[in-house]
Formats: sequence, C-alpha cells, structure tokens
Amino acid sequence: MAATPAIAAMRIQPTGLPVNAVAKIPGSKSITNRALLIAALAAGESELLGALASEDTVYMAKALEALGLRVKHDIAGERFIVHGGDGTFPANEAELFVGNSGTSMRFLTAALPLGYGHYRIDGVPRMRQRPIAPLLDALRDLGADAVSEQGTGCPPVVVQASGLPGGNIRVPGDQSHYFSAFLRAGRCAPETVAIGAPGVLFSTPYWHTTADVMRAFGVEAELDEADWSWFRVESGQRYQGRIYQIEPDASNASYFFAAAAVTGGRGRVDGLGRSSTQGDLNFVRALEAMGATVEIGDDFTEVTGPEGGRLRGVDIDMNAISDTAQTLAAIAPFAEGPTTIRGIGHARLKETDRVEALATELRKMGQEVEERPDGLTITPRPVVAADIATYDDHRMAMSFAIAALRAPELRILDPGCTAKTFPDFFDRLGVVTGAAMTPEKGVF
Repeated sequence: MAATPAIAAMRIQPTGLPVNAVAKIPGSKSITNRALLIAALAAGESELLGALASEDTVYMAKALEALGLRVKHDIAGERFIVHGGDGTFPANEAELFVGNSGTSMRFLTAALPLGYGHYRIDGVPRMRQRPIAPLLDALRDLGADAVSEQGTGCPPVVVQASGLPGGNIRVPGDQSHYFSAFLRAGRCAPETVAIGAPGVLFSTPYWHTTADVMRAFGVEAELDEADWSWFRVESGQRYQGRIYQIEPDASNASYFFAAAAVTGGRGRVDGLGRSSTQGDLNFVRALEAMGATVEIGDDFTEVTGPEGGRLRGVDIDMNAISDTAQTLAAIAPFAEGPTTIRGIGHARLKETDRVEALATELRKMGQEVEERPDGLTITPRPVVAADIATYDDHRMAMSFAIAALRAPELRILDPGCTAKTFPDFFDRLGVVTGAAMTPEKGVF
C-alpha cells in the first residue's frame, strides 16, 4: 500500500513588514486538559468553553470516554461537555492511548487508581522513553497498585485500581506535572493527601493554574508559597460540574508576541491579561528585557517591538517558563549580542531533547551555539538558509516559523506536528503577519 502524501515542509516567505495585528489564540492546552479531568471527576455535567481542539486534548477526551464517561466534543463551538463520574470511573477495564501527550499520561496515571478495575495506558515510542517512575513510587505510597509494564520506569503503565486511600507522599520538585496530577486526584481520596516537595522546583506557575481550576469546580488546595515545600488537599471536598471558560494559551501566544518583537511591530492577544495564572505569559518580560515594550491589561496583553526589530541579547533563567525557551532561542539570532538561556535542563525530557534540538537547528542557520546541561548560549552570526528539523515537537516547528519571518530562506520540516497543540498555527500566522505560507508535499 502506498504511503499517504503529506505536507513534508512549510516554506515561509516573509513580507519584510512589521506585524500589526490582534491575534486570536486557541484555548490553553494545559487548562483544557486540567479542566477535562476535573470535569470527569465532578458530580454532574460540565461545559468547557473556549476549549482547545488538538491532538493532546482529543487524546485526553478519548481516554475519558474509554473509562466509561460521556464526553461530547463540539469542535466548531470550541467546547467539551463532560458528564462526570463523581470521583471515580464507570469502566472496570480500559486500554488508553495518549500519543505523546505528557500531561495526559501523568494526569491520567495519577487518577486511574480512583477507579475499580484493570487499566493500561500507553503512548508513542517517544512516550516510552519519558520517565514516570517517581509518580508511580508516590502512587504506591498512597496505597495504589501502579507499575511500569516493562520495568523501565517509563510507560506503558498498568494500574490495578481499587480506590486511592490517600496519605502523605514526597515528589521530586523537578516534575510540575506530578504535583498537578496529585493535587487533582487527591480530592477524591478518603484521606487527606499531603505532598512534600524536596529538591529544586521547576515550573511552579503551573501549580497555581491547577489550584485555580480546582477552585472553580469547588475544591480548595493548600499551597505553601513561602518555600513551596508542601501541598495539601483536604478530604471531604467534592468537585461540582459547572460552565467553565478557558482562556487563550499563553505558551502559544508567545509566538505571536515574538513575531511582533522581531519585526518591530505590534501584537496583541485579547482574553489573556494580568489575572491569568499561566506562568508562560511572563515570556513577554523576556521580550521586554530584549527591548520590546509590553502592556498587560485586565483582559489583554500587547507587545510592541523596537524599531526595525533591533533586539538585544539577554541572559535569562527560564526554569519557570521552559515551554517558551524555544521561542526566545529562535529570535536570538536577530539580537545584538549573545543570548544565554538557563534553567531548562528538564526540557531534555520533553517531546524531544529540546536543548540539543535547539543547538542543532540553530547551527544549521549559521549560529554559534554553546550547549550546556541546563541550557545554551547563542551568539548571533549571519543567518543562512536551512531546512529545520522539528523532531515531532510542535514547539520546534512554531518557534522556528517565527525565525523564518526574518531569515532569508527557512523551510520548516514536518509542519503537521503542530497539531499536538495548535492545528491551524500556520494559517493563523500567515493571516497575522502577511507572510506567504507555502506547503510542500512529500511522503513520510
């Protein structure tokens, strides 16, 4: 059987003009997946408005359906309707597949012991390389039966569920998804769940996002914000179904803010303002340090780039906003002076080794790159034409698309990988920037 022709590359021809637009950004992937699982654990029906339709969120929704819950996805209306299981799952046996969705894998693994039966959760080959052992260890400390099927400390995971008793656990601070997973599932345990957080902490803003969504559905989580050393969810609380509005995705907004900065233009995103709990909105402060002007209002954020897009290099720790590190790295070649990005060693365990991938592709563009365990330094050199590999990583494709707005000739390979979180990214980028997006077909 012949292989199916697909879009092998996206050739981007910039207009040479500054961006001047209001960009419409789809709903947050992180919030959509958090809200989907919480709605599944709630009593009654929930309607999630402004929800993201992407591979990651569809994987989560399909997994919840496989667990016996009723989930309706209205793609045109940007909403999910979920009939919750009030703290458990109806199915007593299920095979779940979540692709390369790290949030779905971790969130569901922590929640599966709330059911009663035999569950198995798996993903693509890359997912089978992404460690999950600390989460499984903590689940066993809470009284659950959850194991790595192949004994590798990675998925597939098999859970023999009989309810989650609860108790005290310790979880390494370098895995923000673990804390979010236990905070949500902990409400359904008969005992209070307390989580200790030893070691260096990463991506702490996501814990605020989790607590905010939980609160909206009626459950309070206690977070020790003095030193982030512990978290607790008191027993006896109950999620209640509700109508819930999901705000635009701050991580995906970063590309449009960067486009404005690097072209010396103006980019605005409505619905994403100072009340947002999404830490990745702080990416605009990195652009501000590079010379852009930033305004954050009650319900909007706007970035204006310096004249001619003349940015300056920065030295910045992006530990808390590592999903935007690729965005910053992709515009660093157009800055005056080196840019150093620190604190993103944990990004080596994402969809790909993002630090190594950045270094490799930036060198293809003629840049001088020093790679370190926790980050890299990019010293600008004349940009040359290149075919940019994306490593089946949506953020590699979207970040280097922004570089293409200033680069002489860049082709983004396998652009379809953006379907993971932003299926129509290139269409929207073309509308906002006026740049010509030319898909080139091929066979994978």
